[in-house]
Amino acid sequence: MAGSGAPDDEVVYEAAHLIRVFKSGRVERYFGSDPFPASTDADTGVASKDRAISPDVAVRLYLPPAATDAEEVDGGSRLPVLVYFHGGGFCILSAFNAFVHRYLNSLAARARAIVVSVEYRLAPEHPLPAAYEDSWRALVWATSHAAPGRAVEEEAWLADHADFSRLCLAGESAGANIAHHMAMRAGTEPLPHGARISGVALVHPYFLSGDRVPSEENDPAMAENLASMWRVVSPANSGLDDPWINPLADGAPALDGLQCGRVLVCLAEKDVLRDRGHAYCDGLRESGWAGEVEVVQAAGQGHCFHLSDFTSGDAVRQDDAIARFLNLWV
Repeated sequence: MAGSGAPDDEVVYEAAHLIRVFKSGRVERYFGSDPFPASTDADTGVASKDRAISPDVAVRLYLPPAATDAEEVDGGSRLPVLVYFHGGGFCILSAFNAFVHRYLNSLAARARAIVVSVEYRLAPEHPLPAAYEDSWRALVWATSHAAPGRAVEEEAWLADHADFSRLCLAGESAGANIAHHMAMRAGTEPLPHGARISGVALVHPYFLSGDRVPSEENDPAMAENLASMWRVVSPANSGLDDPWINPLADGAPALDGLQCGRVLVCLAEKDVLRDRGHAYCDGLRESGWAGEVEVVQAAGQGHCFHLSDFTSGDAVRQDDAIARFLNLWV
């Protein structure tokens, strides 16, 4: 769409076919904004429904058929809980987008887990830390069900089927960034009823720094776009070494405060962010954090490849790793 040439029509950020941000504050999104209805998925049998938590925050819940099957077999087996944060650079996609919805139907079925997918406010209309605050509010709401009968406006799917001793966080790209920060915050701000995060699965995490890394040569234009995107979604930040985007930066909270016992990091060989993920794992190991780090890497794949085809062999192998991770008893 061509602008009129007026100063307020100046484009300050654009990701082709995804989003355009104007100096006036106007935003045009081209991908991922159309909502897809909750339903019962014909292929997996996973049921989904939406809940509003506040005027700013909502979730889409996914209940796999394993929940009711378990009740029929042994009268009450509970399933792990996955609180999931979608990606999109903090500025595109949605928990209600068709790509995210279809992917989480598949993951919920494969992992036999209840998924709580968080709809947070998007930048630049709502600059960071809005997405972090919304995500924390959703996590607190989910874990308010950890003590039966004590949640405010109790959600039956969580109250009746959730095993909060197997509570995990996950997300891809910006959602992985959010998952990390939620686990850090849980170390200083306890969750309701003593709920504890068992593990965090970070898929192609969106971390940056002022130093270049070799994997950026996979696609220098994309690497620069990710850096430009960060400046738009968080205009008050201190650059690419702000602790929100660089958990290894000087002044960032010490990683030994990560409030979980296990971390799974999923990487893709051709992703420009691949080496950021490896550096994060090294930082965790060197921090004195007492947990276990597992890394899986998809050969020949790029950033968030699984969203475009979650049935491909590499996507299934990645999801199998996440499913095993969610179902570990610790």
